[in-house]
Amino acid sequence: MTSPFAPPAALAAALDRLAPSLAQVEQAMREQLASELSLVGTIGDHVLGSGGKRLRPALLMLTAELCGYEGPRRVQIAAAVELLHTATLLHDDVVDLQNLRRGQQAARAIWGNRRAVLVGDFFYARASSMVVDDGNPDVLQVFANTIRRMAEGELLQLERSYDPDVTESHYYAVIDRKSATLISAAAEAGGILAGVTRAERRRLADYGREVGLAFQLRDDALDYAANAEVLGKRPLADLREGKVTLPLLLAQKRCTAAERQELATLLKTAAGRAASLEAEGVVDPADVLGDEELAPVCDLVERYLGVEDTDRRADEHVARAAAAIAPFPDGHAKDALLAAARFSVQRAS
Repeated sequence: MTSPFAPPAALAAALDRLAPSLAQVEQAMREQLASELSLVGTIGDHVLGSGGKRLRPALLMLTAELCGYEGPRRVQIAAAVELLHTATLLHDDVVDLQNLRRGQQAARAIWGNRRAVLVGDFFYARASSMVVDDGNPDVLQVFANTIRRMAEGELLQLERSYDPDVTESHYYAVIDRKSATLISAAAEAGGILAGVTRAERRRLADYGREVGLAFQLRDDALDYAANAEVLGKRPLADLREGKVTLPLLLAQKRCTAAERQELATLLKTAAGRAASLEAEGVVDPADVLGDEELAPVCDLVERYLGVEDTDRRADEHVARAAAAIAPFPDGHAKDALLAAARFSVQRAS
């Protein structure tokens, strides 16, 4: 029996077809680790060797194929996009005080925050060089805008840590920038390489944005619904780090005034603890909120269907992604892109 969380057949077939090109992407990324400093290669090998879905390179390959381009430039730009993603992971783990990434120790937990940030900067520089070497100003512009928007998203999120008054509008502004923008850029870049029109580029970017939003919504649902073995990190990591995500926002809307007040008190207490711990140099978010304090929050999210309705919202974004690429010609690439959108909300990790 096929696992319900295995990639759909159309996506699995596409990944098999793209395997040689994706292997070239992997090789191109590793070639960028070359440096006089061995630590760059050591940390790079650790991060790249931890796996990952390589969703962004695959989507770039598929959107380029959808638009009629299957040339070698796909490899360089796809590698640049994934290097940029890897840089953000190194930085995000420092910002979020994460000690686990994909089931193994985060780079910051092994080599420290300063080294992790600097190697992330090195990856940003390498990724930028690859885009400059390609020479297409439109790709470069998309790339620059993506880096700016991701930084904005991180800052927006930090501004409202442990804030009980976070709105859905603010939440979507964060995930649009932090998560969706890079997937959108990958999808649009495939079209740019194929030389499509501005309108077609916009459709591809919209497809990527909707997939990125669906992907992040599913991530936020899993943070409340999955266990550590499946997630590769401790459950409820988001709330421990002060992130009020959609499952909790939906529960807040539906709960009683007394329950909302209890939640607000908990978050304000956690904010004070986090500030004190940071001042003392303690960098483990698990120390901010204990499991016993989080149990009532989990109960709230469960009783008010926060996870189920977050998944429903994710499905709506998948439908919008499908609508965005509907005008493109049918074929294997389009089938795979539609399957990738569905898989973004079906996965268990």
